[in-house]
Amino acid sequence: MSEFGTRKSSNSRLPPEVNRILYVRNLPFKITPEELYAIFGKYGAVFQIRLGDKKDTRGTAFVVYEDIYDAKAAVDHLSGFNVGGRYLVVLYYQPAKFQRRIEAEEQQKELDELRRQVKAKKAALTAKEVAD
Repeated sequence: MSEFGTRKSSNSRLPPEVNRILYVRNLPFKITPEELYAIFGKYGAVFQIRLGDKKDTRGTAFVVYEDIYDAKAAVDHLSGFNVGGRYLVVLYYQPAKFQRRIEAEEQQKELDELRRQVKAKKAALTAKEVAD
């Protein structure tokens, strides 16, 4: 609580995006949860860390703090921090933003499938016209 001891003044107002849950990107693939606890634990009590382990989530993690002010301190101090030759990107988790990204990806897949179907129908029509 050393340098962060006066952070909880009654006048302090946090921006609306500040959250106890942090989304961390650009992590080294070989980092362990224990190393993450050591890095993020310096800024307060960590409730939970979820490290991405699948192909599309490697190098990412969710870090959940007990206190919102600890999460803010971690974002302020660890964004751009060099870990294993990589600079961390530490963001507040925003569920709405993640949901929009998932929906956009689903719409893109649907659009690609429709384009593939149209292309196949055009090819079939062209082949039929050539045969006639």
